[in-house]
Amino acid sequence: MLQTDQVLELGCGTGSTALVLAPCVGAYLGTDLSDEMIAIAREKNAAEGIAHLRFDTFDLGAHQMDQQFDAILAFNLLHLVPDLNAALRRIDHMLKPGGVFISKTICYSSDWRGIALRAIMAVVPILRAFGKAPYAKITTIPDLHSRIDALGYEVLEQGNHPASPPRRYIVARKPV
Repeated sequence: MLQTDQVLELGCGTGSTALVLAPCVGAYLGTDLSDEMIAIAREKNAAEGIAHLRFDTFDLGAHQMDQQFDAILAFNLLHLVPDLNAALRRIDHMLKPGGVFISKTICYSSDWRGIALRAIMAVVPILRAFGKAPYAKITTIPDLHSRIDALGYEVLEQGNHPASPPRRYIVARKPV
C-alpha cells in the first residue's frame, strides 16, 4: 500500500488492525456492524491520534458505499455475511479499478478439525434462534476462489494461516 492510498476495512472490530496499518496510508476507514465495537475503536484512536483514521458503523450485508477505495480489507468477515456473492459484488463496486482486495476467511478442511468445525456449524442455527450466535456460513477454499475469480480478479497471493482449519488469505487485484 502507498502513502496516498485510501483503504476501507470491513469488519474492523475494535480497530486493532486499523491502528497498525493507518499510519502507512493516506486515509483509512474502519467499519463494523457493531456500534459497540466502533465506540471502542474510536476510543483507541482518540488515544493514538491518527488524524486520517476514521471509524464508522457499516453493514456490508445490506449496503454499499458510493466512494471507491484503493484497497479493501475483510479479515474474518466473509463467513458472517448472509449472501457472499452479493457482498463480493458490493466490495467490487467500492474498489477502484486496479485496486486490491485482501481477505482472510475461515474455510472447511478435510482433516479432523474440518469435521469438528462442520459439527459446530450444525449447532449455529439453534444458537442463532436464542440470540447467542451471529449468522455464519463457512465455505471451502475452491468455492471462495471461484467466487473471487468470477469477478475477474487476479489472485496475487494466497495461503492458509493457520493451516487447519484454514484461514484462507487472499490478495486479489481488480481488473483495470
